[in-house]
Amino acid sequence: MNELFGFTRDVIKERYALRTPSGFVASNLPEWKNVISVVQISQGMGARFCQLLITFQSQAKGAGKTGELEQFVYVLAGNCEGHIGGKQHALSTGSYVYIPPGKDWSFENAQIETQLLIFQKRFETLPDTGSPPVIVGHEGKIAGQPFLGNEDARLQVLLPDKPDFDMAVNIFTYAPGATLPFVESHIMEHGLVMLKGQGIYRLDSDWHPVQIGDVIWMAPYCPQWFVAMGKTPASYIYYKDVNRPPLA
Repeated sequence: MNELFGFTRDVIKERYALRTPSGFVASNLPEWKNVISVVQISQGMGARFCQLLITFQSQAKGAGKTGELEQFVYVLAGNCEGHIGGKQHALSTGSYVYIPPGKDWSFENAQIETQLLIFQKRFETLPDTGSPPVIVGHEGKIAGQPFLGNEDARLQVLLPDKPDFDMAVNIFTYAPGATLPFVESHIMEHGLVMLKGQGIYRLDSDWHPVQIGDVIWMAPYCPQWFVAMGKTPASYIYYKDVNRPPLA
């Protein structure tokens, strides 16, 4: 329950949105059974992609086919089995799966309260490039690299930076007090979830405290900046569209 009646940190604006778990409302999605599904980001707020939070209950399962879409699935907590294109994968907290267009997929046999974060978008083809492969990995096997030489701000790049891929998903981890080195404004769109810690996020000309579980959507060219606050590191996972011409 909110401490003050009618209070929320949620903000939905034309250029960005901040959503907090206290305001999440479940939706029924036909591909998922016995789960709590929350559509965190969608075209309804102006985004060009979709971001989902799936929480497994007893005997839960999701199954479908990507068709013209692609999906990046990240295990926020718990464990489950993923079946992608006829192959089975054991997934645990920190695991991720990239599913390209035209692939059958299912997720099942999950520990109750297992949570999946899913980024979905329509795949944009390029001449002379094929469809990307299925990728299964774990964040623990991806070394964090200093961002622009800053040892206190480290970036884990989860997908290959190759023209075949039109999306990127990264994890950014900040030591207490570390910041983005400048206020960014760029063509890429973002969907973001705070994984741990807390901080202050500048979005457009506004400043917002953020913490674990908070969700942020940033439209193209929305000014953005972050500082980690408190005594522990802060990290977030985020999506962006990449490697495609601006007039496509």
